[in-house]
Amino acid sequence: MVQRDELLTYLAEMLNVQAFADYAPNGLQVEGRAVIKKIITGVTASQALVDAAVAREADALLVHHGYFWTGEEARIIGMKRRRIGALMAADINLLAYHLPLDAHPELGNNTQLAKLLGLQIEGAFGSESGTHAGPAIGQYGRLAQAMSATAFGERLARKLSREALHIAGGSDDIHTLAWCTGAAQSYLERAAALGVDAFVTGEVSEQTVHVARELGLHFFSAGHHATERGGVQALGAHLATHFGLEVEFVDIDNPV
Repeated sequence: MVQRDELLTYLAEMLNVQAFADYAPNGLQVEGRAVIKKIITGVTASQALVDAAVAREADALLVHHGYFWTGEEARIIGMKRRRIGALMAADINLLAYHLPLDAHPELGNNTQLAKLLGLQIEGAFGSESGTHAGPAIGQYGRLAQAMSATAFGERLARKLSREALHIAGGSDDIHTLAWCTGAAQSYLERAAALGVDAFVTGEVSEQTVHVARELGLHFFSAGHHATERGGVQALGAHLATHFGLEVEFVDIDNPV
């Protein structure tokens, strides 16, 4: 077991939370009981995941996508009231880490995606004006052995259990790549500036197709949820070992 405040301090330091100007508060978002023995982890604090945490009698729910986003309805009504009300009724803490969990060099979403896909990390990118203030969260590197765009798309589908949208660009063979999990399609031009053959992210916008084609870069949209399952699982496993906690990952299906 661990005191909630000790856990929060540990996570804030390990994830370098203070370095990020994020779109939602990182750390404790809903306060529950002071002592934590069991944590449920998941990608997004949807009602289904909250219900799973309640059913499993968790002390804390740890997610990548929490609440209170910039521009979000501030009032605690409707869907938000039901979610937060369920957490408070069960005295469950909600902990959320967004950009810090994308960027962490060992446990982060991008490092975990690289491990899953067999990518060799060579550096990071994507933190200047127009994205966010703080450390870079995207990564770039290469395949251990070059492969065709078709074969790489098949690897994505096999590893993520989800068929990726592929926009063809440039020569067929892929040697080098850049990647950034989630909704990072706006990083496409920055990826192209690195001189890589392909860019992998979670989502796609209408203009992304034209940009990829005109820049001659293979683009893969592999799913926001699918590309961001790794970080929270790695973080949960780390906390289980470090603090001796019971931690369980609950995967709420999301095709996006």
